[in-house]
Amino acid sequence: MLESDEYSRILDILGNRNRRRIISLLQQKPCFVTELSERLTLSPKALIEHLALMEQMEILGSYLDDRRRKYYYLTRDISVRVSFEGLENEARSRERKIPAWQSTLSLLRRMMRAREELVTNLEHLDEDIQQKIGDLARQGGDLISSDEEMDIIIALSHYDLTLGEIHEFMDLGGEVVEILLDGLMEKGIVEKKGSQYRLRGVGAAE
Repeated sequence: MLESDEYSRILDILGNRNRRRIISLLQQKPCFVTELSERLTLSPKALIEHLALMEQMEILGSYLDDRRRKYYYLTRDISVRVSFEGLENEARSRERKIPAWQSTLSLLRRMMRAREELVTNLEHLDEDIQQKIGDLARQGGDLISSDEEMDIIIALSHYDLTLGEIHEFMDLGGEVVEILLDGLMEKGIVEKKGSQYRLRGVGAAE
C-alpha cells in the first residue's frame, strides 16, 4: 500500500507528458536510451533526466545487455484513471437541460478528435525524422563508419552535449566515447566548443 506522499510524488511524475510517453513505450517492451530518444524525438539530456527521476522513484528498473547498452523497463503496473467530474459540473451549470452523460460524451468526442490529430501529426513527424536519418546514413556512408557514430550524431542533432552527457546517453565506456568523438572531429562532423560537443556547421539555436 502506497503512502499518501508517495502517491503525490508519482502523480507529479505522471503529470509530465513526456514521462507518460516514456511509460507508454515501456509498457510495450524494455528499451535502451537511444531507442527511446529516437522514438520520442526527445533530447538525450531531457530524456536522461526523466529516466533518472523515474528510476529514483522505482517506477523504472534497468539492466545492461551484452553490448553494455542500458535497457529500461517498468517495475510497476501503472494504470491511470482520470476523472472529468469538474468539467461535467461546469457543463451542467451552463446548460442544465443537457443530461450529464450527454455533456460527457460531447467532451469525450472532442478530446478523442484532438488526440487523434496530435497522434497523426506526431507519426508524420516521426516518419520524416526517420527518413532524414536514413538519408544521412546514405549520404555519409563513407564518413560514418559505425552505429555508435551515428548514435552520437543523432544525439547531437538535439542539443550540444558534454562528454559526460554523451557518455550517459551512449552507455559506453568513457574512453570509447572519447575515441568516437575524436574520430568524428577528425572527419569534420563534430566540433568542440568549451565543454560541449556539437555538429559542425549546425547552430545551437537551429
